[in-house]
Parts: sequence; structure tokens; C-alpha cells
Amino acid sequence: MQSNNRALRDPGIYRCNATPHAKTKDKYKAYPTYDLACPIVDSLEGVTHALRDRQYKDRDAQYQWFIENLRLRKVELESFSRINFVRTLLSKRKLQWLIDEKKAEGWDDPRFPTVKGILRRGMTVEGLKTFILSMGASQKNNLMEWDKIWATNRSVIDPIATRYMALLADGLVPLKLANSPAELYAETLFRHPKDESLGKKVRLFGGSTVFLQADDAASLAEGEEVTMMSWGNAIISASIKDAAGKVVALEGELYLAGDVKKKTKKVTWLADTPDLVDVELVDLDFLLSR
Repeated sequence: MQSNNRALRDPGIYRCNATPHAKTKDKYKAYPTYDLACPIVDSLEGVTHALRDRQYKDRDAQYQWFIENLRLRKVELESFSRINFVRTLLSKRKLQWLIDEKKAEGWDDPRFPTVKGILRRGMTVEGLKTFILSMGASQKNNLMEWDKIWATNRSVIDPIATRYMALLADGLVPLKLANSPAELYAETLFRHPKDESLGKKVRLFGGSTVFLQADDAASLAEGEEVTMMSWGNAIISASIKDAAGKVVALEGELYLAGDVKKKTKKVTWLADTPDLVDVELVDLDFLLSR
């Protein structure tokens, strides 16, 4: 009781619980807390170094006191701070509440900060390992944005992800190209511009009209030279707007002699063809509003 460490002053090492146990039923009425169980289990099971959240740092002396007085094999303790993410719950108890309240699908909900959750969202095992190793075992508190972990994952999948063009159906803007071939024609391209081993794809070019994303269309000015990804350059001749000032159509002409390596705006596009395929885009937000 005279110890300067409060964790050593009459510690609670058992908790009464009259609820029948899943295996032993009502045979016992008291159960050891983590403070007592962890040092015993770690020692008996052959753990040499116990890695513990730094929030238990004040209990390290208690951990060693139990091992010493029970004459158990010594275990080395290493503390680290856990990674915290903005607007993210890491408490298993609170995550369980979200599941019980039907606010999440389960432990593999892609909005959950669980291994199953982020793997379902698109994380790769290699990307997760790379991120964890890059963090190291620091004792400094971390509050991180999710951008870094996804940037790490992107560096893993970028070399192997095949490329396809897609536009959001809400807000497509037609671009009429005066000198584009009237008939559509197909070309075979590599699925990945830097890795021919990933195979080839067929893409349609030509036609008098192509579609651009509304945001791209709004950023283009009359007389501006832009690069049509995988095709070549074009020069915008007219930007047609509605009464509210919103760009609803563009006119221009192909300028395939232009240099695609110039510092021009790069825009994605799709030919106006009935062969376009609808794709569902799932945009996942945070579970917490703040």
C-alpha cells in the first residue's frame, strides 16, 4: 500500500460474475482479471517479449510483481502506442455495438478498421504489411488520416492494375469533334501502359461526339489545347453554357499532331456508342460524422 505506483496498491485481480460461463456453467463465481492472468499465461506459454499498448505502462511493475512472487519465468515487456485514425473507432466493444444496432454489416464491414474490413474495401495484404512496417514500434501517440495507408496500398496495386476508362453518368458533357472520323473504329491497346504482360484490350475511337466528365468540361476554355487520354490532342473551339452558366456542350477539333507530352490538361473520355457498359460505383464514407 506504500508503493508510489498506484497499480500496486491493493490491486483488483478477480472479478465476481454470477453469469453462467459458456464452458464451466455456474461452477465458478469469480474470474481473474487481465492484470493477473496475462503475466501467468505469458510466462507459462513461453512468451519471451510481451508487446503491450503503452496505456498499460503503469501496470508493468504489477505484471513483474506477479511473475516474481509466483516464481514464474521472467518475461520482457515492450511498450508501443497504437495507431489512431481520425473519425474511427478502434474499441472492439464499441464496434460490436454498431453491429448489434445494425449500423454495420459485421466485422468485415468495409468501413470498419478491422483487417477483414479494409481487405474487403480493397486493401492488399502486402500493402497492409508495408504500412505497418513503415510505422515501426513508436511510443508516440499517433492520430492519422486514412490517406497514408491507402497511398501505401496504391503503390502496391498501381503496377498490376489494368486500366479502363470510366465516367460518372451524372453530368456527362458531349464534345463534338468536327474532324473526327465519322465511323467508329477499334484499336487494340495494352491493359497497362507499362506492363505488356497484363494483356490487351479493345477500345473504340472516332464518331462525331465523345463524352467528357462535367468537371473536366467546366475547366476547359475556348482555344485551349487538351490531351484526350490514349488518343491525342484536341483544340476546344466553343463552350456552350446554359442560363445558369453551366457547361452543357463543347465543340472542337482533333489535333493529333499536337504533343501529348506537353503540359496540357489530360481528360478522360468515352466514345458515344451503345456498347458502353454500366458500372456501379460504391463510395464509402466514415461511420462517424466527426
